[in-house]
Amino acid sequence: MTENFSQFALSCRQRVDSALDHYLPEQSDPTQLLTAMRYSLFNGGKRVRPILAYAAALAINPKVDLAEIDPIACSLECLHSYSLVHDDLPAMDDDDLRRGKPTCHIAFNEATAILAGDGLQTLAFELLLDAKAPAELKLQLVRQLANASGAKGMVLGQAIDLAAVDKQLNLFELETMHRYKTGALIRASVAMGAIAAGASNEQLNTLDGYAAAIGLAFQVQDDILDVTADTATLGKQQGADIARNKPTYVSLLGLETAQTKATELHRQALAALDIFAEQASYLRQLADYIIQRAS
Repeated sequence: MTENFSQFALSCRQRVDSALDHYLPEQSDPTQLLTAMRYSLFNGGKRVRPILAYAAALAINPKVDLAEIDPIACSLECLHSYSLVHDDLPAMDDDDLRRGKPTCHIAFNEATAILAGDGLQTLAFELLLDAKAPAELKLQLVRQLANASGAKGMVLGQAIDLAAVDKQLNLFELETMHRYKTGALIRASVAMGAIAAGASNEQLNTLDGYAAAIGLAFQVQDDILDVTADTATLGKQQGADIARNKPTYVSLLGLETAQTKATELHRQALAALDIFAEQASYLRQLADYIIQRAS
């Protein structure tokens, strides 16, 4: 990452962390529900989806007040965190580590983890509805997030993923799965930030091409890291997908071809931003980060 982008990403993380702490403060919690929700929100996440929302808003309007994007950024992180809590459950991926720390159901218990995920999911929509924005805009944002996260998006991708264990998928089937499982929320992150900043339909279509490319690139890089990085670096068990016999880009294409695939998706993402000037520089640098990251 360039120093400029590093500073921007840090600023975005600080913004969203401060806002999340405001929306979900520490408090007396005999049920441990809120504690488990905070545990899952503040466990070292990269905040990629909030950063995408801020960067997309700036690409549309460099003078946008980022305070207007804070509820969107927080809703995206709540939704993403819920998905990770549930993905880690014994009935799903059965993971013990997330970002180098015990997963929610290990740190608390399985029932609390399920409820914490439920709480984070509903909080995501509450934040959008409570935002200081016109009703029509809030409806657009809620629809974007609902379509991306439910049975037409992320949840569908997870269902396809679970059904694919011990099966051989072709490249089209694998990409279809990840366009839903990982890509849908990434595309929504870009769209929601851009919509809040006043994007035209043409601008939204262009940005969606960018987001679709980096959404797939993110997953390809995840699959590469699953075989090239160690557990300490990943923050989760290295080789976990191979151990579960889950289809990945590396198992299907081989490591070298998967790396080539990531590079091509990166090129597509940058090409999609050709109509934007310097104000899209953070989106360009975020695409660089996605395929260069080591964890």
